[in-house]
Amino acid sequence: MKDLTAGKLQVRIVSSMDGAARSWLNRATGAAVRGFLVMVLVVLPSVILPGIGTDTKQIVALVALFAGTLVFVEYNAVYPSLVEFRDGAPFNRIRYLMLLATVLLLSVIVADRQDPTTVSRLIRALGDVIGQALDFPYSPVRLATQLLADSATTEQILDLRTAAGTAYLVSLISLAVFVVVLKIAGWPSTKSAFNVWVNLPTFEPTAGGDVVDRLERDARVNLAVGFLLPFVVPALIALITSGLPPDAVTSPQTLIWTMAAWAFLPASLLMRGVAMGRVADMIRVKRDRKIASEAAATRTDEEKDDL
Repeated sequence: MKDLTAGKLQVRIVSSMDGAARSWLNRATGAAVRGFLVMVLVVLPSVILPGIGTDTKQIVALVALFAGTLVFVEYNAVYPSLVEFRDGAPFNRIRYLMLLATVLLLSVIVADRQDPTTVSRLIRALGDVIGQALDFPYSPVRLATQLLADSATTEQILDLRTAAGTAYLVSLISLAVFVVVLKIAGWPSTKSAFNVWVNLPTFEPTAGGDVVDRLERDARVNLAVGFLLPFVVPALIALITSGLPPDAVTSPQTLIWTMAAWAFLPASLLMRGVAMGRVADMIRVKRDRKIASEAAATRTDEEKDDL
């Protein structure tokens, strides 16, 4: 009897170890794939742009390795410390695709300066049309074109307008897709578990006050900052780059990453605000459902006692 019990215990331990190993392997594989995709994103402009020097390629490779390692560590850890909504797909997937599309299109547009192809000419022509359409008074694209110094040439201004318009349109489309996907998928579901600690590692639920109120307040702050950022960032860039020649701002790598960040960060904050608002709604629904269930159980117990 003791041998049989020991055998069953050993089987359970081995099965538990196999399950933990498979879980770790799946998590590590997913983290490795995500890290590789981030590395591809970082090196993409250097691959597309012609005439990139050896030193630049080495620096870009080092930055890509650091970014990929950071993403791998974050997604492979049991509890992340920086990456939000790690288990809240499709939040990070849409953000990554938005940044990838922005960097890819801007790289092709900038590469058309020195090495034009049929595809690059088509994308640049579309970018020119988009930039011209979005270049109206007080628009973010108009403000972005004003960050250049007065000595900037017409060609440099048009290049910046094309890049800004393309990046801004991609961010708007991505934001619309994000909202539609959340609405269709019903994210986050009130029927499944949602770990606030894992998906919002920078948010402390026990810091004080009602969690729902704090989430809604943070959501409103993110929405407000995300809306104002495209108007504020050009002024900050102009202040930082004051005294620099226009070539320093419109150089290929600088133009691509500056415009990508200018469009990506506000859209990312808007997505975060929408996501936090929906998480607050989910918590409120679950809380109300639990309170109603407890009240119904209490009434049932009281009725039984009366009988």
